[in-house]
Amino acid sequence: MKKITLFLMLFVSAVIFSQTKLEDVKVEAVKKGIRKSLTTTTNTSVVGSKELLKAACCNLAESFETNPSIDVNFADALTGTKQIKMLGLTSPYLMITEENIPSVRGASQAYGLSFTPGTWVESIQITKGAGSVVNGYESISGQINTELIKPMKDIPFFLNAYGASDSRFELNTHFNKKVSDRWATSFYIHGNTRLAKNDMNHDGFLDNPLGKQVNLVNRWQYSNPETGWVSFINFKYMKDEKQTGQLEFDKNRDKLTTNYWGSEINTNRFDFTSKLGYVFKDMPYQSIGIQNAYSNHNQDSYFGWNQYKIQQQSYYSNLIFNSIINNTMHKFATGLNFTYDKYAEFVNLVDVSRMDNSVGGFFEYTYDNNDKFSYILGGRLDYHNRLGAFFTPRLHVRYNPWEKGVLRFSAGRGKRAANIYAENQNLFASSRVFSVLDINGKIYGLNPEIAWNYGFSFTQNFMLFGKPADATVDFYRTDFQNQAIVDVMQSPQQVLFYNLKGNSFANSLQLDFNYEIVKHLNLRTAYKYYDISTDYLSGSFQRPLQAKHRFFGNIEYATHIIEKGKQWKFDYTLNWLGNQQLPTTATNVVGEQLPEFSPSFTVMNAQVTRIFSSTFEVYVGGENIGNYRQEKAILGAGNPFGSNFDTSIIYAPVFGQMYYAGLRFKVK
Repeated sequence: MKKITLFLMLFVSAVIFSQTKLEDVKVEAVKKGIRKSLTTTTNTSVVGSKELLKAACCNLAESFETNPSIDVNFADALTGTKQIKMLGLTSPYLMITEENIPSVRGASQAYGLSFTPGTWVESIQITKGAGSVVNGYESISGQINTELIKPMKDIPFFLNAYGASDSRFELNTHFNKKVSDRWATSFYIHGNTRLAKNDMNHDGFLDNPLGKQVNLVNRWQYSNPETGWVSFINFKYMKDEKQTGQLEFDKNRDKLTTNYWGSEINTNRFDFTSKLGYVFKDMPYQSIGIQNAYSNHNQDSYFGWNQYKIQQQSYYSNLIFNSIINNTMHKFATGLNFTYDKYAEFVNLVDVSRMDNSVGGFFEYTYDNNDKFSYILGGRLDYHNRLGAFFTPRLHVRYNPWEKGVLRFSAGRGKRAANIYAENQNLFASSRVFSVLDINGKIYGLNPEIAWNYGFSFTQNFMLFGKPADATVDFYRTDFQNQAIVDVMQSPQQVLFYNLKGNSFANSLQLDFNYEIVKHLNLRTAYKYYDISTDYLSGSFQRPLQAKHRFFGNIEYATHIIEKGKQWKFDYTLNWLGNQQLPTTATNVVGEQLPEFSPSFTVMNAQVTRIFSSTFEVYVGGENIGNYRQEKAILGAGNPFGSNFDTSIIYAPVFGQMYYAGLRFKVK
């Protein structure tokens, strides 16, 4: 409590005593961190770089802590990996792209969001509902697209250093050079490590993994306004190593033995992407472009006795042509794309390797009268060697019934192959036996997942007591025609995979209210209600580890910018989560059982930033400053090779309070 009291006193006193006479005003100081236009057709919010600085934001998975549209949860009690959800569905049902090229998919689903450092990110676009057909057919609940900092706009040098009380340390450096008027290049170096062992709940297991990551990127940008040619070329290399398990575990001595329980997850990844575009000189509304991407993702891991190895080699190509029909009110995009995925996958030495490929064409028509009404109607036809031939329709509609009000509607279909082992790696860290009950499908014996998503959103901007405010209500429903069921409700000693036998749906209702209380003091709130139900073999249950009710609150304050850009910034975020359905543990021995539902709880984060000049700033913050921890994070911790061991039933933080500090330095 003393730490909490001291932190809050620092927070409040700094707000009160840092008021300074206004001498200089910059537009960036009042620019919203999350922007939502009243004229875009899709329900898209744009998270800018300002928002990403409001939290530690060490990687992409941690970039959504202050965003009410995305739910952030821990995936398990060992790896510290954060899992995101939107509309109540986990990330495999989202299309996650980097500069509109699919990025986190297949083998990278479990840990891929932690492979993009936050300092690389320029902005994030979050779209609710079925995404554009231009980007593919896999999107079901939405799309998250990350835009990296562009070499042509970047500064010559940037440094970010970070350290935390959980012994995590990070260093980011950006080097940028304009080679000529038309060429610019950037080189990013990211490194992080955790060296000390932490066991705050005294269960004999590490709360966070030991590990290190090295991440390198070289970006090239070419732009020639005179000829209309533009191009991006990226080279990436990443090496990530994690070790977790019991405190006494020694990987050189105890690997794959019963001496002590331990785990290693070692990943090497290489990416190459290129984008080449041409804008017709006499027709600026017409363009053609091609995107190409190659990746090699190699993960070698074990979890106690369970061994899991996967290598995915992927190639993606997308040809896009944009133009108009008669005038700019009628636009269209059309093209072809091709995907190839080769999986070398081994589950406890059993070979489940496969090769997937698909080819498809798409057409998307946009009508926009630039006033009250617009819609996007798209469709694509694909052939996949395992999913067969299929059609994917998508529709987005916008209507502005009156000033500062916008109503949106969307509907669409998505289809995907579920990578049941890569997407559920957290279950390997348990005593559960994996069983696939269906054998006639073409993906591990299962059929492809198919779902319809439809919903609406209404936003109204208004003035309240002379200050700007806005309110939003949106409702989305996802209906699964087929789903690869991950059944942890049958038995705590098993996980069953099978095709959906009955109904599965997800209803999501969100109410947002944002208000500028006084100048520079902004409030952001959201309430979310999820009604998510799936028919399992043992009955119909609420989706496990998903709260029905959630409340989000964020308050930010920034002082006036004074001489040489000096400024204070303060940020506080609260997340309240209601009860969550827990996987069944009724047949475990007494003492290793959990209740049917988890208790509700609250998590609070805060950060203070001091900007000394336009080139130097420092920040300090805390996560989970209320120190709420799950009472029993690991079942069977005393006998990890026994039948009751399970680290995957995580509904709340494991580590407890965490404090951090960092600095940012720029050369402009």
